[in-house]
Amino acid sequence: MPGSFEQFNDSFLVAVALKSAAVLAIACVFSLAFRRRSAAERHLVWTAAFAALLALPLLSLAVPAWQIPTRFTPGVVFRMAATPSADAVLATARSASPMPAPAHRAARDWPRWLAILWGAGTAVSLLQLLVAWIAIARTRRRGRRVADPEIAACAGTLGMNADVAVVEARQGVMPAACGVLRPAVFVPAEAAGWSRERLRIVLLHEFAHIRRRDPATHVLARVALSLYWWNPLAWFAWRAFLKERERAADDLVLNTGARASDYAGHLLEIARTLQAAPAIGWAAIGMARRSQLEGRLIAILNDGLRRKGPGRAYVWAAALAAIVLILPFAALRAQDNAPADVPADVAATIRAATAQNNYQMLDNAASAAVAFGQFDLAHTLLTSALEIRQQAKGEQSPEYGVGLINLGDLERGRRNFDQATTLYTKAVAVLANRPEAAPALVHLATEAMKTSPEQAMDYLRQAQLADASHPGPALMWMAVIRDRQNNSEEADSLFKQALAADPNAAKAATTMELYSFFLNRQGRKDEAAAVKEQSAAFRKSEGERTKTMRQASIATVLHVGDGVTAPSLLYKVEPAYTEEARLARYQGTVVVATVVGVDGAAQQLQVIRGLGLGLDEKALQAIAQWKFKPGTKDGQPVPVYATIEVNFRLL
Repeated sequence: MPGSFEQFNDSFLVAVALKSAAVLAIACVFSLAFRRRSAAERHLVWTAAFAALLALPLLSLAVPAWQIPTRFTPGVVFRMAATPSADAVLATARSASPMPAPAHRAARDWPRWLAILWGAGTAVSLLQLLVAWIAIARTRRRGRRVADPEIAACAGTLGMNADVAVVEARQGVMPAACGVLRPAVFVPAEAAGWSRERLRIVLLHEFAHIRRRDPATHVLARVALSLYWWNPLAWFAWRAFLKERERAADDLVLNTGARASDYAGHLLEIARTLQAAPAIGWAAIGMARRSQLEGRLIAILNDGLRRKGPGRAYVWAAALAAIVLILPFAALRAQDNAPADVPADVAATIRAATAQNNYQMLDNAASAAVAFGQFDLAHTLLTSALEIRQQAKGEQSPEYGVGLINLGDLERGRRNFDQATTLYTKAVAVLANRPEAAPALVHLATEAMKTSPEQAMDYLRQAQLADASHPGPALMWMAVIRDRQNNSEEADSLFKQALAADPNAAKAATTMELYSFFLNRQGRKDEAAAVKEQSAAFRKSEGERTKTMRQASIATVLHVGDGVTAPSLLYKVEPAYTEEARLARYQGTVVVATVVGVDGAAQQLQVIRGLGLGLDEKALQAIAQWKFKPGTKDGQPVPVYATIEVNFRLL
């Protein structure tokens, strides 16, 4: 579903965190279940777990969602005497501050800061790994390659290719294996003075790591740990991974016939006299860690332990088990029918609408929220409405396409044009040539006007065909495009076609006014005046109907005069110009009737003379945020009827 960056961070990061913890917990259970099996088999469990952790974020984005509800939705909502509706959202939107307080904004931004902290920790860890690789490359380049018959003999004992570089590093360095594609073994400078037995033991151990492909699994696990550095379970898994890896290498050496007591003695002496090189420790596999030495020595000297490594069938079974485990986790989505970060009335509305499959309830509530500039709230409502459409009607239904258009309209109103274009494009793909696709095609055309007028014309022709009974809007925009291209003859013809197609449509007055502006620019003043007069008559007729409908609702509201003082403006928000009006070079005045309540807020807003092209809505959104000193009668605040003119002018 479309969502904001903050919403994506919040839900995605929390979901990955919970899923990763579950994967590691399952790996712990398997490791305990395999406690009587070989170290190599337990190491395979931890390797599979780290591979699953790396795949988890990508699969969570790529695998189709398998949603489960996270809240109980009552099945008998219809019994409620009063169901929260658009009025509840309207009240919530009115009570919300247009500009959130800094403390509230900081609290709302916590997912972003969490994502930044997570990313910073991962970056530092990966940087350490990169530094270690650079140090390994430098050591390998500067070190002297050791030539000794024991190298080929040890490689042959383990059934390996003898072409493994053994490089002499500086003095006092712990023997280590490294390299994914070009494996190598580092030995300290004093290795030249070792006994043949010690050299053989060291080479067997490091070659065992290379034969087991431990350098590759080491990097895999290290990268996964870098991604989940904040998770204590990941560090527990890392320590278990290292422990089982070393014991598995020890087992492989012992399986060659090495005496356990001799091997333990050499290992103890190396751990006592040599130190791991810190620069390469993140990417290389040192022979001994003092923190794990005691457990390793006990395991080496224990004749009763199982030391046979897993066969190929076991490895494939482990890989298959990891896939079977990770795919359901990746596909799992939490479906919250009532988002937590919304007011209680709105959450109740969402739950009730979901239970009744009533997406229209949420559409109406979103319209109320937009009227008061509460766009985040409107996005939550429209997204929930789209989910209801998906579940009730399916993703290829006209209802779902209309839901996408509703979200696109919201994003366009917020000037998120790229997101709006994506939503409109999806809507057109769903709706095809149905009449409902026409508004989306018109919006796509207005966006295309900025870069490709002919592409815009193609969209408008599609809109004209899709809604053949109401082609006026498409024809009007075709005329605007030709006017912008200075093709006045075709523009004039298209304006006339638009007016002839929908002479009584609600948007006809807007087309008339645009045509009047066009005629004025052409020097056809008399024709322009006639069209303007026709438009004014149309607007007046609409306004009279609106006033008549409002009489009952404002019958008890006072008017200025007879001891009633007028409200005075304290705080004003300037309305925004819509992109459509700017592209059409459209300007004029919106007249809004309102009641200024005793709280100083504009209530019962109603456009009594509009403009169209989204300017009416922008006027309402702005006025809804205005603050007045209320009118008074006998010194007491009273609700007073007022008329507000909002002028839209292009500079």
